Amino acid sequence: MSKNLWVYLETDEGRAKNVGFELLNPGRAMADKLGEELVAVVIGEGVEQAARDAIAYGADRVLLVEGAEYRNYNTDAATFAMAELIRKYEPSIVLYGATNNGRDVAPRVACTLKTGLTADCTGLDIDEETRLLMSTRPTFGGNLMATIACPDHRPQMSTVRPGVFKKAAYDEGRTGEIVREEVHIDPKNIRVELVERIREVAEAVNLEEADVIVSGGRGLKAPENFTLIRELADALGGVVGASRAAVDAGWIPHAHQVGQTGRTVAPKLYVAVGISGAIQHLAGMSGSDTIVAINRDPDAPIFGVADYGIVGDLFEVVPALIQEIRNKKGE
Repeated sequence: MSKNLWVYLETDEGRAKNVGFELLNPGRAMADKLGEELVAVVIGEGVEQAARDAIAYGADRVLLVEGAEYRNYNTDAATFAMAELIRKYEPSIVLYGATNNGRDVAPRVACTLKTGLTADCTGLDIDEETRLLMSTRPTFGGNLMATIACPDHRPQMSTVRPGVFKKAAYDEGRTGEIVREEVHIDPKNIRVELVERIREVAEAVNLEEADVIVSGGRGLKAPENFTLIRELADALGGVVGASRAAVDAGWIPHAHQVGQTGRTVAPKLYVAVGISGAIQHLAGMSGSDTIVAINRDPDAPIFGVADYGIVGDLFEVVPALIQEIRNKKGE
């Protein structure tokens, strides 16, 4: 009989990504509702600290798989390890982050085990009557929300966008069990080899992990004006985001897009520049701790979610902000 709720804790060169810790928060609530254990799965090399952190963030137990073949993410290795563990323990629910790697491994595991998968979820709950996982995601271009269940196959699996949930408080005193699992894939079954990692490319658009994001929209009027956004982001020590309108116009690559059809983010500071605030964009950033909006239209919807609003011409406001920040830093 399938039992327990799992969270796949994605790691990168020994470090856990935030989305796994974020998922332990709703995972804890749903496991408690089911009266079952919350289990984190950590796969990598030198990732024991990530396992201990998972317990501090709410896991009852951690299944720890370590090996040189898992140091860098690889589709074949990750799929093999997850499928082997799921066959052994038969969890009822498995959650993954909707990152590049999570979106890669989750459907492969689903196909391997012949079960379902709900992708890019923005909401999770347990139906008290059926005890099924209810996964909510945007559909029809973000215009509707669909709630999906998987009643006939196990495990029930979903990928969840980073930034949708907040991490629980880190509790160093929390105790749990770390179970070391010896799962190793035959090297001949790994079909892709990582030859070189170009860190500047890999980390340039890390919206999900960023503490500060400065996003630009159609109010910038031209692609070359994203230079202002980059300068403000650099001054604040942040990264560059964008609205769907700016991406659709071809001004900036899709990797920068924030919103229902882009990335869901929850930084400490989100600065929206020349973004009107369509509902699809608001859904992707409204969980930010502090939101600053700069727009010349005082009735722009973005001001409805902003903590601080500046009504004015962004081409005057942003350079003044950049200069003021640099003055404070003594640059």
